[in-house]
Amino acid sequence: MQLNEGRIAVVTGAANGIGLALAQRFARAGMKVVLADVEETRLEEATASVSALGVEAVGVPTDVSDQSSVQALAATAMERFGAVHVLCNNAGVAARSDPWFGPLSAWEWVFGVNLWGVIHGVRAFLPHMATQAEGHIVNTASMAGLVPGVGPVYDATKHAVVAITEDLYRMARLAGLPIGVSVLCPGWVRTGIVDADRNWPDRLGERPPDSVESAATMPIIRRVIDEGTTPAAVADLVADAVEAERFWVFTGPEWLEVAVRRWHGVADGHNPDLDAEIPGMPPAEELMAQVMRALGTTT
Repeated sequence: MQLNEGRIAVVTGAANGIGLALAQRFARAGMKVVLADVEETRLEEATASVSALGVEAVGVPTDVSDQSSVQALAATAMERFGAVHVLCNNAGVAARSDPWFGPLSAWEWVFGVNLWGVIHGVRAFLPHMATQAEGHIVNTASMAGLVPGVGPVYDATKHAVVAITEDLYRMARLAGLPIGVSVLCPGWVRTGIVDADRNWPDRLGERPPDSVESAATMPIIRRVIDEGTTPAAVADLVADAVEAERFWVFTGPEWLEVAVRRWHGVADGHNPDLDAEIPGMPPAEELMAQVMRALGTTT
């Protein structure tokens, strides 16, 4: 599907990071854009920046973890423009609390945004897009959806997004729907996701404290993110994938190499590799030593 004037895009998590870059990329192609985000002040600023590119842009405050909020987003987009040609279910968060000994509220928050946000988005927009001549859905997962090791809560949501997006692709093709489907699996990207808990919802109570592991490794995480791919480069890759009707969207070969080695181990029946390295990160033993030092113990 060609991205050009007259087409309409909806992007969640559009107030910053990859979402804002996607909105700007679509705007530069001449598309009208609906930006959705839970951060209302940043959303207003993002919408203004997209409008400044010479297209019609609308900002809709949206909590993607809330079905009714996403349904309202879809209704607004359809009422305003009459169609949606590209949907990017992009909103995502990451928790820094302890996944095993911390409160379950962190699991609820991350699953609500990363997984239920995608589910709500597909269910809200698919009925409308299925009646059009063409459309495309892009779900943002992560290389953590193919390579565990970033963190159990985040990894679980991203594995689920990869799986349901592949199922959506198969359904759309087998049913003959005029809808393309892509899954975005970026590695490290220069976004503010490590500070996503600035949007911690009041309904979940007090924000959980950082885990010892998170506190010990956060300087490294911030460094690799700062050295990562730019959101604009990711947006270009997504646009190319939509136009080429390509399912997989990756940002670099180094993560794919790790994923391939992992799956070779799976095929051979090997136990998980404790020495497997995450691109950009120090060896696992070095990371564990840092955590042990933070705990006041030695390895």
